[in-house]
Amino acid sequence: MSHPVKIKNALVSVYYKDGLAPLINLLNKHGVTFYSTGGTETFIRELGHEVIPVEDLTGYPSILGGRVKTLHPKVFGGILSRRPLAADKQQLEEYEIPEIDLVIVDLYPFEETVASGASDQEIIEKIDIGGISLIRAAAKNYNDVVIIASKNDYQHLEDILAENEGYTFAEHRKEFAKRAFNVSSHYDSAIFNYFNREEPLQVFKQSEQRAQVLRYGENPHQKGIFYGDLGALFDKLNGKELSYNNLVDVDAAVALIDEFNDPTFAVLKHTNACGIATRADLLTAWQDALACDPVSAFGGVLICNGQIDEATAAEINKLFFEVLIAPDYTDDALRTLTSKKNRILLKRKPTQLPHKHFKTLLNGVIEQDKDAVIEGAAQMKTVTDKEPTDRELTDLFFANKIVKHTKSNAIVLVKDGQLSASGVGQTSRVDALKQAIEKAKTFGFDLHGAVMASDAFFPFPDCVEIAAEAGITAISQPGGSIRDPESVAMANKKGVAMVITGIRHFKH
Repeated sequence: MSHPVKIKNALVSVYYKDGLAPLINLLNKHGVTFYSTGGTETFIRELGHEVIPVEDLTGYPSILGGRVKTLHPKVFGGILSRRPLAADKQQLEEYEIPEIDLVIVDLYPFEETVASGASDQEIIEKIDIGGISLIRAAAKNYNDVVIIASKNDYQHLEDILAENEGYTFAEHRKEFAKRAFNVSSHYDSAIFNYFNREEPLQVFKQSEQRAQVLRYGENPHQKGIFYGDLGALFDKLNGKELSYNNLVDVDAAVALIDEFNDPTFAVLKHTNACGIATRADLLTAWQDALACDPVSAFGGVLICNGQIDEATAAEINKLFFEVLIAPDYTDDALRTLTSKKNRILLKRKPTQLPHKHFKTLLNGVIEQDKDAVIEGAAQMKTVTDKEPTDRELTDLFFANKIVKHTKSNAIVLVKDGQLSASGVGQTSRVDALKQAIEKAKTFGFDLHGAVMASDAFFPFPDCVEIAAEAGITAISQPGGSIRDPESVAMANKKGVAMVITGIRHFKH
């Protein structure tokens, strides 16, 4: 421990006062003099302690509707003075400025006000000026001053003061300064991002205060942390903590299932759907999704868009899986599914997900809009002599939703609202198609009358020929190749319907 400082004077001015009383009582016990403003001043008096109004120190009242209260040399001089410098000490004496050893201040609730849908003027008024200035000043002078910028730190300071009879040490003050700059930088990022919504400056600023240390990253030798608020998205009803890989799969599962409205169940492995089906009821959807690839489903992530009942839970319970996600569960279903303590059960909450996607790359970050487009009938233009039937068109919609969420190069085969097979992450489109056909045969799927969706155009007509020979009767692709006429000609030759969507869905 180094450089002990006894707290003599404290400036306290906070928006949120919950949890503050025990700390104020302890400071008073150690003989600390309080300076305060407005509601905090009243709060301290109601605790039975003396407090000096900041306006008595500065000689100025709070003005401009409260916009200016603490912005004065008698406040900032007391915070920023360098105690070891004789010149600073002399000026404090000359201008009758007390040394302020502790600043407890928080910030107006800017993010909460934005989230509430308040008017621009209300939001602007929640841009804190005095508070942010006090935080920066006290944190800058951490050598002699303690800064508490969040109610989350009240207890920590209380413990330090109780243990050290009212003293803090340099190590404590530097730690509090680090936490304070975290508060101030996050606050400034939120304000900037609010102003940067229209005609944005091309800069990248993200700040997330909540963090969850994961067991490890993608592999046991890698560290992993999730920054975000999972509690806003899910209630975890059972199981161990989510791992890095679990979270990656859960993200992919949520993005996929949100494409579907009718009762749908999906099974994912390494972010790709290995089984998915839409049916009249969830139980049948589960059974048909599992039938797509029961081998890959082992240890997978399961997701559906309806309430899981007891009958469905009983069938799911037969499989070893990592995570199950649903919007709701019946009590009987939960009793069945929680019979194994490690399996993770998540109940989704209705939450708006971000519209941007970013990741680190090389020595920087790349950002893009999330792929929120999915093509409907209006975007599926028939380019062959043969038109797709209504059944084929319905399956093409279904297949196109899946291929959008499948690693490129991707081919998806679908029949009657059920994934027959997919070729994922291949270095050529022909390989992706051959993989899908072989996999469909392995699990006994008859591809005659099935449809095929491709995430990108066909550079050659060979995929169309191979698909037709396997029994595929309708194809969707985005188009855009100079050889599109050759693919269309092959489809016409083979009697296959082809639609072009105009939208590519690469997913790397």
